[in-house]
Amino acid sequence: MNLALWIVAGLLAAVFGVAGLMKLAQPKERLAAAGLAWTEDFSAGAVKAIGGLEVLAALGLILPATFGVVPILTPLAAAGLVIVMIGAAVTHGRRGEHPAIAVNVVLLVLAAFVAWGRFGPHAF
Repeated sequence: MNLALWIVAGLLAAVFGVAGLMKLAQPKERLAAAGLAWTEDFSAGAVKAIGGLEVLAALGLILPATFGVVPILTPLAAAGLVIVMIGAAVTHGRRGEHPAIAVNVVLLVLAAFVAWGRFGPHAF
């Protein structure tokens, strides 16, 4: 189970690290043109904040456990991603972007799995 938690955490870290860096590095207009139409509903600062949270969560999933420093941050980062994915699903639902909700739900379930495992039976 520990290996499965590491694999899922690594996968989530990669997905959210890339997604967050993309939101931080590109202007809102370019993101919207690239298919992230939901950015039209948010200010540029809010999009950057979401990207920053995603990058921090990606780092929090891996680094604390890897270095043994404040390992409680790993399940907290996963729980934070659950909250971010709830917000993303609500945003996509309001916009009628139902296929995107499926992606949000999958990522939410994976993040919840890591949070459950690292808060509970497989804590560091």
